[in-house]
Amino acid sequence: MFTIKIGVKMLKFLQAYIKSMRLYYSFITGIAGWIGVAYYEFIAHSLTEKTIEIIPACEKKFVILIILFLSWGINQIINDYLGLKEDKINAPQRPMVTGELNPNKALILSIILIIISSCITWFYLEPVAIVFLIAGVVLNIVYEYAKGYGLLGNIVFGLMITMATLYGAYASGPTQASFLASHRLSGLILVWVINALMTFYTYFKDYKGDKLAGKNTVIVQYGLRISKILAVLSAFLPTIVFFILKGTNMLWIEINNTFIILGILTVFLQIWTGVLYYLNPIGSKTYTSLRTNFQACACGEATIIAFFNPDIAMWLFIMSYIFVGFLFELHTNQKS
Repeated sequence: MFTIKIGVKMLKFLQAYIKSMRLYYSFITGIAGWIGVAYYEFIAHSLTEKTIEIIPACEKKFVILIILFLSWGINQIINDYLGLKEDKINAPQRPMVTGELNPNKALILSIILIIISSCITWFYLEPVAIVFLIAGVVLNIVYEYAKGYGLLGNIVFGLMITMATLYGAYASGPTQASFLASHRLSGLILVWVINALMTFYTYFKDYKGDKLAGKNTVIVQYGLRISKILAVLSAFLPTIVFFILKGTNMLWIEINNTFIILGILTVFLQIWTGVLYYLNPIGSKTYTSLRTNFQACACGEATIIAFFNPDIAMWLFIMSYIFVGFLFELHTNQKS
């Protein structure tokens, strides 16, 4: 009887933990990381230059993908732990706020999972990739405080997601490539900008709570009237950055038809996201607009993959759009 009670408590704890992971976000880190994997394979396939890169085995890529997809949820628990103050206002029904999920136990589980991921990276993947795994965790903690200082929060968040791209690349196998070379840095810049924009839109739903909690986000700083105009204007930012990178020859890879098709669809999703927040900067639709926001972000990341592997990019674009929407529908309660 005692064993059954423990089992039931553990099951409830895990259910609350998984709910708090908000898995619709997992495509953000998952696809961002796969950009790195796709680029690594692109170098390994290269016939024009000698490299030490080798095409990773399928099981190795599967392990990388699991770590990438779960990394958001694991870090989200840490984020919730640090943001309990504003969550009591913005999301009073979240498991950690209601007590359904014990904050300390949830934090300990996340730390254990991070340690396990680090061990897998060290002993099975590539030890150097741990640098980016840990950097992502550290930047997540920094972000919780940085988002209270206007644009700094968006900058840190975008940088945090680029760690997933770097992890995916360096975990794939041995490499001598410098991913900070100008033509490779351009991909990271696009990931950074796309995600900085995505997190800007997420601040609309938390406007009232952030204001009361003293979190001076961009929305709180400029107010709803100006911010909803910025929502439309900033939707063009990734496209502008892309053409700047292409125009300055930082982005040297030739544009293919798949990239053009997915790029046009992504731009539409980004603009539509901006329009949605212009029309509904507050209210219930502010929360449901997050679905389009996350779809635009994940699909934008999948579009970048088209540079290296058009076929995979197309599949990931479609899967991201469908499953982000599906998983979001399982979290329709904006207070949780």
